[in-house]
Parts: sequence; structure tokens; C-alpha cells
Amino acid sequence: MASLHCITPSQSSANPNVFVSALSFFLVVFTLLASTNGFSEDTNVLHSEILKDEAVSRLIELGKVSDAEEFLERTFQSPASVRAGSLIRTWMEDAGLHTWVDQMGNVHGRYEGLHPSEKALLIGSHLDTVIDAGKFDGALGIITAISALKVLNIRGMLGKLRQPVEVIAFSDEEGVRFQSTFLGSAAIAGVLPVSTLHVHDKSGVTVQGALRKNFIEISEESLLRLKYDPESIFGYIEVHIEQGPVLEAVGLPLGLVKGIAGQTRLRVTVKGSQGHAGTVPMNMRQDPMAAAAELIVLLESLCKQPEDYLSYDSQCASSTVQSLAGSLVCTVGEISTWPSASNVIPGQVTFTVDIRAMDDLGREAIIYELSNRMHRICDKRSVLCLIERKHDASAVVCDPGLSSKLKSATYDALKQISGEDVADVPILMSGAGQDAMAMSHLTKVAMLFVRCRGGISHSPAEHVSDDDVLAAGMAVLAFLETLI
Repeated sequence: MASLHCITPSQSSANPNVFVSALSFFLVVFTLLASTNGFSEDTNVLHSEILKDEAVSRLIELGKVSDAEEFLERTFQSPASVRAGSLIRTWMEDAGLHTWVDQMGNVHGRYEGLHPSEKALLIGSHLDTVIDAGKFDGALGIITAISALKVLNIRGMLGKLRQPVEVIAFSDEEGVRFQSTFLGSAAIAGVLPVSTLHVHDKSGVTVQGALRKNFIEISEESLLRLKYDPESIFGYIEVHIEQGPVLEAVGLPLGLVKGIAGQTRLRVTVKGSQGHAGTVPMNMRQDPMAAAAELIVLLESLCKQPEDYLSYDSQCASSTVQSLAGSLVCTVGEISTWPSASNVIPGQVTFTVDIRAMDDLGREAIIYELSNRMHRICDKRSVLCLIERKHDASAVVCDPGLSSKLKSATYDALKQISGEDVADVPILMSGAGQDAMAMSHLTKVAMLFVRCRGGISHSPAEHVSDDDVLAAGMAVLAFLETLI
């Protein structure tokens, strides 16, 4: 801290009262300068109390709002989901925001700013969870945004925002209840098919019926009207736990997301000849289980080393292979057999394949190569192989300009927390689908990842440290301050 060098009364013939006044003046100026540059002790305490202590307390409180007694579960329009929405709405109002719930159950909190007609910045994440969930997935992004706006409100800076800022707690991202992801954000983005209203859950309740049970009436026409006007939106940012181990490995709390991987889901069915496990010789078997095992190992090898399987001539295609090497992940998550008995050679084996990559062209090349090689293996083993595409989603590239601003805010926040220059903010890919994926159909998007212990998510073991919650809140606050 700089020191003030003053002439003492004994060293000067000036009036002592003049000296005291001058000293008071310099102290006031110094205090104001320190506060302006973020070094005010009161400011730091405020940041810690709101962005850390209160934010963590709210995450814990929200994590207790569950439809199950022994684990966390909040699905679309369930009783716990509605209670969580009401709680979030209260916190939004506490931050000085105008709130409402739309016809898809999304909870909104908005401040109009100095120029309400300007394009609005949207900040959001989801309030629903998977079954037996952790308390940070989705909730962290909502709470950090509300907390950052509350800090601005307490400091008297909220009214100085040049443009509207709106926080949205999306009603459904996980898709647990209706097996249809992004119900909330897709409605806002205008990409949710109206037929979704008639999709039903395991109990036969439709999306429309679930909303009606909570006194929300929606029709196909009103669903279409939920779409925001793209010309009224400045952009969308989302804070989310990483759900992976990279940030923990590099020892940093925050990372910028460069994009969200495109995804393809396949169902592979292998049909062979069912028989007795003790009487059919090995060299006479048409065993779909052994064939499936070879197919799965092929998938692993192909996705670990795509450059060994794909060959291109053009420079562009070469960069595609290079991109795959850094983002391609493939998973067999389910496998089933028929008749599934220990003393029977299966007659049929079915398994799922999940393929994700940032490069859509490369992902298609992988699927093409995988399919060809799978059919050759099945022909060699005299079994039938059927490959069905069940789901496709294109990759989303985060907006460079908006991402650059978020990166600068993140860097400033980390520097302020540590008190010294920090390493460059790491750049990551999101292998998981996020609300930003749906919102990219409406506006430009940027995302910030927050370190989670062990990279664990969708589990009660999911954890973000209190200090990392603070870091995320500081980054959002620093971004909002650029709008003042």
C-alpha cells in the first residue's frame, strides 16, 4: 500500500487546522481511489459475504429442495421443482430484479438498465436435476448470476447498467421426466417443437398436463410466442460446473468454453445363432456376444486414435483429423442380451454408442468408418449387424467476441482474488450438452466452466469449493461491470 508523506505542523508555519483539513482531504481521495480499483476492504468483505458465504448457503438450501427424501431429485414441474423456482424468484427479487414465471415454467429476473430498449444480456442455467444428483449442476450458474447482481445493487451500481440484464432459471435441461432435453431454453430460443407439449411421462402425464397441474396454461400458439426476438438480445452467457477433471488437473478454478460438442447416438443390434453353451463347438458358433465385444473394442481404438483410421488428402481435412484427436469421445453406455442366461449362447446383443466431437464433419467421418468396419466384422463372423441413428445434435462454437469479454472478466477476477498476475485462462470443450446449446439458435453464446472435485457430476459426490464459488461470482461480476 502506498504511504502518504505529509509535512508535520512542527515542520511548517502553516495553521494546524489547515494541515488537518489537507490530511483529511488526501485520506478521502486515497480511500475513493482504493475503492475504485477494487482494493476497498469493505468491497472485499461484501464480495466474500455475498458471492461466497451467501451463495454457498443458497446452494446448500436449494440442494435440500427435493422430491425424494434420501437423495436430490427435481424434475420438470415436480413439486420440488416448483418450490425451487419460488425460492429462486425470492432471491432474484432480493437482488433488485423484476420477476415472473413464463408458460414453460422458466423463472425470470430482469433489470431494465438505463436504456430498456437496448439489447439484453441473458444469463442462465437450469433448476432441474437428474436422479440422485449433486447440488451444483445448473444451480451454480443461477446463484452466481443473482449474487453478482445483488452486489451491484448493494453498491448502488445496478441502476447504472447501460442495458437490460436478465437471469433465467430454465425449468428443464436434463430431460429426465419426459426424455426431452432443453424444454426451458429451447422454448425461449424458439426451437422446441409444439408436439413436445403432448409427450407424456411414464405415468401418462403430458408436458402440457404437468404445467396445467401447476396452474400454468399453455397451448401450441402460446408456446410459439415464448420465443424471444433475436434482435432484442445482446448475447447469452452461462456459468456451469465443468463436469470433468481438466481444471482440477491444471490447478485453476475457472476455464473458458470454446464450444459444445456435437453428438450422435447409435443403437447397434447384433443377431446370431442362439444355442446351448455346452454343445455347440467354438468354430461352429455365430456368437453375437463375441462379435459385439470386437465391435466395442473397435470403437475404442477408432476413437482413441482416429488418425490411424481416417486418411485425407486436403489440408482442411487434415485439420479435421487434428481436431478429432483433441475432442472425440466415444462411449458404450448400455448393453443387453437375449435370452441372457449363463448357459445359453445369446441370439441377440444390443448396445448403445455415444459419439461426441467439436467437428461435425469429423464426427460424420468417424460414424461412416465405424459403420463400414462394423459390417465387415459382422460379415466375417457370420452374424447380422444393424446400426440405427437415434439422436443427432450439431456442435456449437461459442462466439469469439463474447467469449473474449468473458475471458478478460475471468482473468481480472482471478487476479483480484490472488492479488497477482495469474496464468492464462484455460480453454476447454464441453462434452456435455448445456442450455447454451439451445440458446445458440437465438443469439451468440459464451460459457464459463468452474472446477469440480474429481471431475465428478450427476452424483451426490459432486462438489465445488467455497473459494471456487467465489471465483465464479467474481467473474460474472467483472463481466457485468463492463456494462456500466
